[in-house]
Amino acid sequence: MRTFVLRARAASTNSQTLLANVGGDAHSEILAHTLMNAIFVAQSHREDVVVHLVLESTQDYSRTITFAAAEMRDIGGFHEQALLAKVVRALDASAGMGKEQMKAVESGISVRTLSFEKLVKELAEDGHQLYMMDPKGESIRELAFADKPCFLLTDHIPMPKKSFNSLKRLGTEKISLGPTMLFASQCVVLINNELDLAGQ
Repeated sequence: MRTFVLRARAASTNSQTLLANVGGDAHSEILAHTLMNAIFVAQSHREDVVVHLVLESTQDYSRTITFAAAEMRDIGGFHEQALLAKVVRALDASAGMGKEQMKAVESGISVRTLSFEKLVKELAEDGHQLYMMDPKGESIRELAFADKPCFLLTDHIPMPKKSFNSLKRLGTEKISLGPTMLFASQCVVLINNELDLAGQ
C-alpha cells in the first residue's frame, strides 16, 4: 500500500473559496493534479494508493480528505473539474463538524476535522514509514522502501520549520527525487514509478 499526504497550507476549507482560487494565489488546482497523478494510470486506476489531502486555510479546523483508491467507485473522470468536485463534496459534508470528527462522504472518500500533525502521528503509529521530500535527503533510487511507505508533500508553501522536529521524532526519513524542485503532483509520478520498478 502506498500512502501520500499533501499538506495544502493555502487551500481553503470553504468549498466556494477553494474553487474561486483555482489558478489563483492559493493554487487549489494542485489538489486535483496530485490526486490525478497518484491514483490514475492509462485506462485504469491504482488499487494500492491512499491519498490524504490536508487543507489548512480555515476558520475552524483543518480538513483531511482521504481517498482510498481501492474503494472508490464513481470517480466521474480523471480531469481537474471532476476531482475538484469530489473535494468540494467532502468540504460541504464537513460543514459544522466538531474537532477530530469523521464523516463518510461516498465510497472510498471520507473527511475528518484533523490536523496534519495528528494525521501523520496516526500514520506513524499504524506502522507507516514516513518520507519527506528534501533536496539533501537520500536519493530515492538508493532507498530500500519500507512495507508501508507514506510520502509527505506540500503545496507551494514549504513545510514550517516547527514541523521538522516533530516529524523527526516520528522517524521521518528525508528523501530526494533529484536536484530540481518539483510540484507535488510531479513528485507523485516519480515516486509511483520508483515503487513500480521496486515491485512494491
